[in-house]
This record gives sequence, C-alpha cells and structure tokens, in this order.
Amino acid sequence: MSPKTNNISAFFKALPKNIFSGFVVSLIALPLGLGLAMASDAPPIAGIIAAVIGGVMVSILGGSHVTIVGPGNGLVGVLLVAITTLGLESAYIAIVCSGILLLLLGFFRMGALADFFPSAAIQGMLAAIGLIILGKQFHIMMAHKIKRADTIDYLVEIPFTINDAVHYENKGLIFAALAGILSLTIMLFYSKIRNKYLQLIPAPMWIVILSIAFSYYFEFGLHEPNPIAPQYMVSGIPSIQEIIADIPTPNFIGIWSFSFWGSVLALTLISSIESLLSIKAVDKLDPEKRRSNVNRDLKALGLATVGSGLLGGLNVVTVIARSSVNVNQGGTNRSSNFFHALFLVLFIAFFSTQLTRIPLPALMAILVYTGYKLASPKVITKMFSIGKEQLIIFFVTLIVTLKIGLITGILAGVIATFIIHVVINKHLGYGLIVRNLAKPNVLMYMEQGKKNNYYVSVKHFCSFLNYFRLKKHLDAIPENKDVIVDFSLCHFVDDTVLENISNYQELFDKRGGHFDVVGLDMHDTETKHPFASRRLLPVPNIIKNSLTRRQTSMETLAENYSLTYHPKRKKKVSFLNNFSFFNTKHINHIYNKLNDNNCSISIFDIEFSEGEFIAKEVGRKTMLHIDLDDTIPKFTLDKEGFLEKVSAFAGFKDIDIDNHDDFSNRFYLLGDNRVEIAKFFNDDVTHFFESNPYYHVESNGNALLIFGKERLASIKEIKALYDFGKRLRQVISKAQTIDV
Repeated sequence: MSPKTNNISAFFKALPKNIFSGFVVSLIALPLGLGLAMASDAPPIAGIIAAVIGGVMVSILGGSHVTIVGPGNGLVGVLLVAITTLGLESAYIAIVCSGILLLLLGFFRMGALADFFPSAAIQGMLAAIGLIILGKQFHIMMAHKIKRADTIDYLVEIPFTINDAVHYENKGLIFAALAGILSLTIMLFYSKIRNKYLQLIPAPMWIVILSIAFSYYFEFGLHEPNPIAPQYMVSGIPSIQEIIADIPTPNFIGIWSFSFWGSVLALTLISSIESLLSIKAVDKLDPEKRRSNVNRDLKALGLATVGSGLLGGLNVVTVIARSSVNVNQGGTNRSSNFFHALFLVLFIAFFSTQLTRIPLPALMAILVYTGYKLASPKVITKMFSIGKEQLIIFFVTLIVTLKIGLITGILAGVIATFIIHVVINKHLGYGLIVRNLAKPNVLMYMEQGKKNNYYVSVKHFCSFLNYFRLKKHLDAIPENKDVIVDFSLCHFVDDTVLENISNYQELFDKRGGHFDVVGLDMHDTETKHPFASRRLLPVPNIIKNSLTRRQTSMETLAENYSLTYHPKRKKKVSFLNNFSFFNTKHINHIYNKLNDNNCSISIFDIEFSEGEFIAKEVGRKTMLHIDLDDTIPKFTLDKEGFLEKVSAFAGFKDIDIDNHDDFSNRFYLLGDNRVEIAKFFNDDVTHFFESNPYYHVESNGNALLIFGKERLASIKEIKALYDFGKRLRQVISKAQTIDV
C-alpha cells in the first residue's frame, strides 16, 4: 500500500474524532465570536463570519495540523479604533488590505519574524491586550456603558462602575449586571469542577445555555418579558439569506489617510504575531509533534482575511485557546478546523433567533475573563522569578502599549530588551552585543563514530536578536537524532533562547532523540529559574530551600518504608515520554520522589500543563511508576462510565476479557494489540484489579504509570498507592513466570 493510500486511510480512521473535536470547539467559538465582534464595535455576526471563512479556507490551504482559526483577542483594541475612526465600511477595506499584507508576508517567507520578539516583550504585549479587553468590557458586563479617552481611563473607572451597579434602581439594569456577574463566576470557577459530565460542555457554552433557558423561563414559565434591559441584549443576528444579501459595499473614501494605513499596519502586525506565536505553541501540543509550515499558514490566513473582510467579517487569526481545546478533545488534522466552521454555519442557520436571547453582559464576562487571564498577576510573578530585568521589559511594553499603541509598544519592548542586554553585560565590555551582532555565531557539524551526533557550537552571545541563526540549524536536524549544543564559547544567553531550547529538548525526547546542552555550567544567573538569562555575575546568588510539612512527612515515610527520598525538582523525565497521558501535556518537573532500593517502584509529585497562553491550565498529581522485568502489551485501564461508553462512537473501542463479565462491565480497557492485551489479562491479573480500588493504569510496554485522584495525594493515599503498586508488580511478575 502506498504512503498516499495510508494517509487517506488514516484520515478517514481519525474522522470521527475530528468531527467530535470540531463540534466541541464550535461550542466555544460561537459565544466568543459574537463577543469579540461586539467588543470591536462590529456587528455580532462578523465574528462568526471570520471563524467560518477561516475554518474552511485554512483547513484546505493551511500548513498547520491541529490549529483552529477565527477572530482573535489581540485585535479587539485595533479593530475598535479602526471602526470608530474609519467607519464600518472603510474598516472592512482595512481588513482586506491587512489580509493582502499577511499574504505577502507568507510569500516572502517572513514567518521567522516571530523569533525576533523577546519573551518578556511578548508577555507585556499580551498583558496590555488583556487590560484593553478587560478595561473596556468590564463596564458593559456591569450594565454600565461609558466612553473614555484611553484604556487607563477605563481601568480607573472600574471602582466607580461597581459602586454605580450596587446602587442600581432600574430592574432591567440590575438583572443585566447579575447576568454578567454570574457569567464571570462560571468562567472563574468552572475549571475547579471535577465532574466529567459537566465538563463535557465548555464554560462559555454553559453561559449561552443558561442565558437562553433564563429567557424561556420568564416567557413560558412566568409569562413575563425578559427582565434584562433590552439595550443589553444581543441583537442583529441575521439569517444566512440576510448575510448574503447584506454583503458590505466597499468604501474606498479615505484609504490614503494616515489613520487608514496605520490601522492596516496595526491589524497586520498583531494578527501575524498572534498567529505565529499560537502556531508555535500549538505545535508543542501536537501529540505527533509535527512542525507547521508557518509561511503556508500565513498565506492561508491572508486569503481567509481577504475573504472575511469582503463578506463583512473580522480578521482571521490562529487562536491558541480554541486550538488547545481541539488537541485536548482528540483533534488530529485540519479537518477539525473545517468541522468547527461547519457546525457554526448550522448554529446560525437553525438557531440564530435563539442567540438574541443572550444578554450582552454575559458575553462580555467571557471577554473579561479572557483579559484577566492575559494580564493575570501570575504573569508578573513569573517575570520576576526569571529575573528583575524581565519586569522592566514587561512593564515598558505594557505601559507604552496602553498609552500609545500596540506597534509602538512591541517596538519599545524590543529596544528596552536590547538596552538591558547591553547594560547587564557591561563587565564583558559594552561592545559584546553591538560588535558581534552581524557576525555568524553558530557552527554545526556531524560527529563521526558508532552513532552520528550533531554538534552545535554557539559563541559570542545568543539572544532574541540572533536566535534565528541557531533555530535554522536546529530545525534542519531530525528529531530522532542526538544533538549536543555547546554554549561554552557563548558569553551571554538570554531567556528567550533558553525557553526555546527547553522546547527543543522536550521535542527530541518525545521523538526518540536526545538533546543535550553543555557549557552553561560556566555561567551563572541571578535566579534559579531555568529560563533566567545566563551570564557571568560578580557575586553568584545562593538559594536555600526548606522542606514543607508534607515533605517532612514524606521524609519520615521514606525512613519507615526503607525508601529513598528526593525532594528537589527534577527536569529529566524522559521515562514518562512514552505514556499516552502526556501526549498533549507538557511536563514541567517532578519532585518529592520516593524510590525503593531497586529503583523499580517510584512515587512522585508531578507538575504539568495543558494548553498555552490564556488556555493554559497547570495540573499536579501524585503518580506511581513501576519498571517491569519483561515486556507487556501497551494499554490504558480506567473505571468505565457513561463518558467512556460514548467514546466508542468516536472510534475508541473497549476490550472485553472472556469469562470476566464483572471486569468487562466495570473497567474500560484500551489498546491497539487486542489479542496480546486479552492474553496478558489472565485470571490473576484480572482478579487483582477486580478486588482493589480503582486507579488509572497505563502501560508503555516496559513500565506502568498509575495514579488516582485529580490532585496531590495525602500521606495516607501515598501509602495505599505504594502498596497497590508493590502488589501489582508481584502479580504481573508471577503471571509472566507462569507464562514462560
């Protein structure tokens, strides 16, 4: 069978999963599209048009694999200014022109531009966008429309808006504000709910469902009109026929004005940056670790933006939040992007009248939460943990963006980063960066021997300014090879480079290669953060850590059970890479590790993350890892419930064990080699699981990974988990001995 046939077969095999993930993403895209459009002062349908046109065109022409496109958070401020100053018809022409520029960026292979922006400046820009969204939409969420000069004024007015809301006497305004507050509460606390059935529906869709149900309750239950003030209800949702009939007429008046082309450049810059950063982030989430063709994606996004603008839609960008959801729901190729667009068309075609029952404050609450996530205080804490200089870059970018604009803000961040890098390297000579900026600083060759290794030597300095040179070489190396990157001749390495190097290490580990970094032991840093800029310091810092109460208890447990205890964080977690649980998750580190004498059984706390940027959620679990003496089949075992039964429709089929009906009814067993798995689950192994507490058990062929609840375990639970693992290993060893 040819590779092409294999690809077609794999495509159709994965189709049910992609249809399902596309449906889930559409549930989020619907309220977000409406909210982002209204926040931009555009018709609500404009956001849906952008998602539909983008979903269809990018899924066919794009170069990424699991990304979702649609209207973006970062463009709200720019679109609002463009629509306010130019008018809606001229703003559509500006959107079309920005799409053409985006298309040209793709043709001129400018996708590498994303590598020239320092991490702290990007975080500052995203935080500023978050504050712009939060500041302007908070007041509408509280049923209090105001007009102010700039974002800072909107933020300053927030306490006064809250005070006014407390003293509302108008019943319509009170209900509108309550709708906003309740919706924000759902967004804030939804992720804390551990009920997997409630989690089947995303938080934004719960807001839509509850809003429509509230409207019907008053109409049919109480026979009263909706108490929410009419001016705070969604309006202007046209039918498909009306959308086609109302395609905007281009208005070229004023296209040669400075404000017009300023808006075009701002739209192009922000949409390209947001898309490129999102594509890079989603590539890290892709279970197959494929690399996107960013230039091809820019072309597709440009064409989609042109089409969207001509039909009355917003700019089309790659969106990280919806893309993360797509990956987590099992999306494996671009068809999920297409189906997300298809479901949006079906929603508008059959439920457009229902959307007018949604309160405007409820949709704005979704955006307020989005703005808060982008500008969360945790971002500042993270910047400070990397280094004090990162805070300066972050706040320079943030403040200039808020006071002047997004383009000026990101340029100010880049300049601030350059100046700070020169200053902090003054003991190496002010000319280190300036003198070597244009010089080649990366040498790569293949080492000959039993195993060919790629050796990459970096000298002078390596920062966001010249990282593209290093990236060009690293991208040329297959991920299943061994690589050594030597920084011993490099006087300065910044946080942007170190963060990207960490991503490469994870990528190579998951693809069967090895990515080692040497030479940084001669460098020092002001903090112990792994991404802190590395340079020579006159007085190195020493940080002493003390054990928490839980760690002290684990230390005592280790003594009582004759185990070895390691409280410090460990980044080397390659032994976990082949477990499917981590296919769409990034492992930050493990810590509080307990080992038996033979190192065959270990228990540890682990921190991992799902998604990126505003969609990023950090999880922590206590897990048990068992090394096995012999190879066993790969499988996952869970308690069977309603959700697992439904998963069968998406192509996930449970494996039943003959003569063990109780086990087959209670447990959900998955794996590719059904015959070998059924053989492995003999009477002893099956009876063990039937007579013990439920745990998630996963085999990668050589080891088992076991964990229980969605949190860190107590000392009592750790003892129970260790006992479970110890007895399970004995049962498996006995079964394998009998089989031999």
